[in-house]
Parts: sequence; structure tokens; C-alpha cells
Amino acid sequence: MKLFLSLAVVLLSVYAFRSPQTVIADTAVTIPFATKPIITGADQTEKYLPWLKGKRVAILCNQTSIIGSRPLVDSLQSLGIHIVKVFGAEHGFRGNASAGVKVGNETDSATGIPVISLYGKKNKPTKEDLADVDIVIFDVQDVGCRFYTYINSLARLMDACVENDKELLILDRPNPNGYLVDGPILDMKLKSGIGMFPIPIAHGLTVAEFARMVNGQGWLTNKAQCRLKIVPVANYRHSLYYTLPIKPSPNLNTQQSIMLYPSTCLFEGTILNHGRGTYFPFTVLGSPALKGQYAFSFTPVSIKGMSETPLHMNEVCYGMDLRKYDISVLLKEKQINIQWMMELYKAYPDKDKFFDYKQSKEMGSIDKLAGTKDFKEQIIAGKSEAEIRQSWEPALNQYKEMREKYLLYP
Repeated sequence: MKLFLSLAVVLLSVYAFRSPQTVIADTAVTIPFATKPIITGADQTEKYLPWLKGKRVAILCNQTSIIGSRPLVDSLQSLGIHIVKVFGAEHGFRGNASAGVKVGNETDSATGIPVISLYGKKNKPTKEDLADVDIVIFDVQDVGCRFYTYINSLARLMDACVENDKELLILDRPNPNGYLVDGPILDMKLKSGIGMFPIPIAHGLTVAEFARMVNGQGWLTNKAQCRLKIVPVANYRHSLYYTLPIKPSPNLNTQQSIMLYPSTCLFEGTILNHGRGTYFPFTVLGSPALKGQYAFSFTPVSIKGMSETPLHMNEVCYGMDLRKYDISVLLKEKQINIQWMMELYKAYPDKDKFFDYKQSKEMGSIDKLAGTKDFKEQIIAGKSEAEIRQSWEPALNQYKEMREKYLLYP
């Protein structure tokens, strides 16, 4: 029989854990792989089922929320846990809504559980939503970027839990870009739905660590503290290479796209297509205007559930093919790639239109994506990479030091 451990024991074991690291030679750098199986918080049911027994449970989750290979909600319901409702964030509860598309309330056909959308008319649970709830669970796979909206959903959920005196249980998952802490810190004058907190583009945190930071830095309304329970990932450390078992969203559908995302998502603030309207988003970059300058080409089309009205739809785009880009270079340098932005801006013939994000109908301006108005001006002025990176200091280094206080993993 499995031994049920208390949260205190779980957390103590995290701080005591120091896993040996094995490195396997790759083309450009040694890549650290886990020597023991990485076990997500959700998979460690023996550590949290006792907290849920006899309680009315609400869960914010999506298609990445699994126990083994089965959806978390389905599994917990079959184990006798009383799930009264599910909250759905961007892309919906089952993960089949396109990026940015508002999602409505529904009843889940598989379980009969009501699903309340937090990516439609409202973005956090109301008092009425939580009135019949004893404990709330958050279990969503993140990819470690400020503009990936699930950390914002988590912070809003924390606010709602504080307002309604509810405890929040976080089932933690690895950050596939956990090795990476880079980019300008968000200028809070540019706060938006794709950037709510003063963190860099790649924040280097799991969702549980981010929640600890939100509490510790007083980022909730009135600097309130959310009551947290955390089931950490077993046998994990930030340097370990981790392949996601399920795509975290419709357009992050390969490991390559996930690893390139911190760099290539910046192109959502430009007139270039970054693979939306193809089956390899975030791994190609191009525009019809670059014909004759690049040999590689692709043609965006409408793809239901991924990108239905992509930029330059049905037009041949010319540019970069990064599908076989050596990811070990990123792991070695531990930096987002801004050279691609610099090169493509120089190559683009009508530079006044390069940052015309309004035509792209995607996430927003380059200023909001980068988190600073300086980045666009630096690219236009032809600043060197060293000069651009220097402008991120000392704020980036100060963030790295602050981040250390909230880490659960070595």
C-alpha cells in the first residue's frame, strides 16, 4: 500500500533533493537528461488525494492535465473525487480552441461536469462560481514565457481564491524552457493580457514557483497572500531537458516549436508570418515581400482549430526554415535568439511596415511582446546584439537574484 505523505514532507523532500546529472554528448553542447523518471505533481496521487476526499473540488485545467495518459478530471472523478466544476482558460478545457478565440461555458460531454470559461466574458471565477467549492486545483502545462497566458490565468485564480477564502492546490509540471531566463523585464506601462508582471520574456519558473513569486512579491490585489498547497515534480531540476507528452496548445504542436517559442513568438508583433496557417507554427518565418532573398518558402492556409485567418493566407511566403535548427545551441547559450529578428528586418524591403502588427491579427504589438518600447527602436536603429542585451541590465540580473528565493528545484 502506498504511503500517504503530508505536504510538509513533500516540500521538505524537494529542498533536500539533489539528483545526479547525466550528460549525453550532442552536436554543440552536452544535454542533461534525467537519470530517474520525472514524475509530475498530478501523477503523485498518493500525495494529494487525502486533501480532496469529501471535498467539493473545482479545477482549472486543459488537455495537458493528465494522470499517466488519462485526463486529470476523468481520472479524479473515477477515483471518487467530487468535482463540481471545471474552469477553462485560453484554448478551452479540452484544448481545441484556436489562439485568442473567446470560449463559452459548456457542459463537458465526457464527464457531465459544468465548464466555466475564463477566456470569454470573464477572466477569473466569481463569488458565485466558488460558493459551492471547498478547494480549487490548478494543473496546466506552461512553457516558461511571459506572453504564454496560463500564468496570468493562475494569478487571477489566486486573486479569486483570496477574495473567497479558498485554498489553491497546484499540481506542478516541468518547464520545458526552465533552463532559460532571458529578455527585457516588462515595463509595467505596457501591462496587457500578454504581460502582467515585471518578469523577462523567459522567466525560468514552473507554475508553482511562479505562484510562490506572486505571493512573495506582493503582486496580488492589495498584496494579499493566496493559501497554497503544492505537489512538486519529483526528480526534476531546471537544467534537465524535458519533452512534453502532450502539445500545450494547438500551435505549439512539436518539441521544436516549444523550444523556439521564446524567440519566434516575438514575430507576432511583425508583418511576417511565423508559421500560423501551417502544421509547423513557430518554426518558420516569412513574407511574400522576401521573394528573391530566401530560397525557402511556405504558404499559410486556413486550418480549423489552429489558425483560421493567418497572416498572408494563401500567399507564398519566403524566409527561414527553423524546423531543423539545432536546439543544443539554445541550450548552450541560454539566450533567446534575437539575431533572426535583426536579420529579417534588414532583409525586409519596406521597413516602415515590418512592425505593423495590426495587419497580423495575432497577439499584439512588438512593444507588448518584448515588454519594452526600446526593442523595436533598437532593431530599427541597427543596434548590435550586445548593445540590445546590455539595455536589459541591471534589471534582468536583479530578477535572476530575486527568482532564487522562489525556486523549488535545484
